[in-house]
Amino acid sequence: MGYSQQEGIDYDETFTPVARIEDMLLIRISDFTVFQMDVKTTFLNGILKEEVYVAQPSGFVSKKYPDHVYALDKALYGLKQAPRAWYDVLSKFLIDSGFQKGSIDTTLFIKKKGKHIMLIQIYVDDIIFGSTNLKYCTKFSKLMEKLFEMSMMEEKKFFLGLQVNQFSNGIFINQSKYILDILKRFGIENCDTAPTPMVEQVKLKLDLVEKTS
Repeated sequence: MGYSQQEGIDYDETFTPVARIEDMLLIRISDFTVFQMDVKTTFLNGILKEEVYVAQPSGFVSKKYPDHVYALDKALYGLKQAPRAWYDVLSKFLIDSGFQKGSIDTTLFIKKKGKHIMLIQIYVDDIIFGSTNLKYCTKFSKLMEKLFEMSMMEEKKFFLGLQVNQFSNGIFINQSKYILDILKRFGIENCDTAPTPMVEQVKLKLDLVEKTS
């Protein structure tokens, strides 16, 4: 669908902010557990600012107006502006709910109440959040479920392709699942392991080759 759109006619702005790994670390530094929820059929929630028309899909053609087209009120998957439209809807919802948008990172939303604080990080359909008061996380989860179709709230385990393990003494990030998937893909699950990024206490030899100018 998006390939037939013309800039300036069917869409204007397509940019949507991208989440940063530092934000999740910021949440964890505040010493509370990071949770996640996913928005189902994300882009279908986006409200379009432009006039976009689509042909009647097969099986849903009007017998009375077979030559007419549909005018879209909300975004569809494949539209170039769909990610931006969704971000605008979610951003407005969070601001209306009392959150402040980050001035530098606009995917980070903050809400303070007394001595407690809640941080929310959005990455397309992935909502990451945490608070010094666990009740706020539960309340936020129910608030999202009222407006959007959501997955269940659970402890954060993956972020930007990284595997996340949370413990009382810190947060540990690795790509073990990704590496195992690659090994399985190429049929080398039983290959020899190698230290990375470097062997501990390695003794390097002096480069005896004379430098030349």
